[in-house]
Amino acid sequence: MSTYLNFPFDEEVFVQSWDATPDPTKTAMLDSGAVVEDAVIASRIQADGGLYTIPFYSVLDGTPDNYDGATDITAEETAGSSQTGVVFGRGKGFTARNFASELSGADPMGHIAATIGKYWAKQRQKALISILQAIFGITGASGNAKKWHDTHTADLTSATATPYTMGATDLNDLATMAMGDNKNLFSLAIMHSAVAKNLENLQVLEHWKYTDANGIQRPTTLASVNGFTVVIDDGVPVQAVGGSGANKDLTSYTTYLLGEGAIRTAKGRVEVPAEVYRDPAKNGGQDTLYTRIRETIHPNGFSFTPPASGWTNSPTDAQLAATANWSVVFDPKAIPIARLITNG
Repeated sequence: MSTYLNFPFDEEVFVQSWDATPDPTKTAMLDSGAVVEDAVIASRIQADGGLYTIPFYSVLDGTPDNYDGATDITAEETAGSSQTGVVFGRGKGFTARNFASELSGADPMGHIAATIGKYWAKQRQKALISILQAIFGITGASGNAKKWHDTHTADLTSATATPYTMGATDLNDLATMAMGDNKNLFSLAIMHSAVAKNLENLQVLEHWKYTDANGIQRPTTLASVNGFTVVIDDGVPVQAVGGSGANKDLTSYTTYLLGEGAIRTAKGRVEVPAEVYRDPAKNGGQDTLYTRIRETIHPNGFSFTPPASGWTNSPTDAQLAATANWSVVFDPKAIPIARLITNG
């Protein structure tokens, strides 16, 4: 046991608190139900290091033969493939001077755990969005790549004509284009508050209600549109379009359609997730709390391939966000991930 800010510091107790402390500012995308812990991946990365492979069987196919007592029955050999994911490691230290003004009360370690949880939640959401942006950049002349590009993105923005705001049926149209009769796999729409406001004005976004103790119905923060649960999160991509004239300040907003469990996650092994270092000379003496994470955020149905150069045992932010490092391995009709880009 060491000492941090003159308090006893037990690394094991701290890590347990870090995992368990509620974080009221945790980003909504991570809590939406689209991101789920995957036990199979977790078991792989505890032993296999930075890259992991999950095999899957190909869908049975082929034309049946005529069974007439005279025609031979042909057989198709079963086949399979796999998807590969990557574990990224990140670390960050915080000095005593940074925390000293924030600490108060009788539970300083609990406060530190909550503060660090907020920080890492924001980093996870940034990683998730950059990975989604990367896979939406995939294109190709044929096969799954072309099908993915052609059917899972609807960009309805305009920089010169009348700005396009989301219509009452656009999400349902996107779901049908992406998944056809499989569109019921979509369950969540994650959108910016500006987009949600426009749907509210169209009276198609309905806030769920509850009945209080006095029998009065009141709205909740949850909503739905076109049968999808709506998660409002201003952390989704927002980009200046760069229009002209009356549209010079035009903005585009990305709305994600996701199915439950479309994004898989698991924690990798970290020998020392947190530790304290005392430097008696720096700034007249200071304590630094170091934290480390290793985990994966993986869109189900895609594979990550390490780049030919610049690769270490953990991908950089730029490598995670590079479209060239990702490929589609599922039939896109089985991937409940899609996006709609509008001006509001």
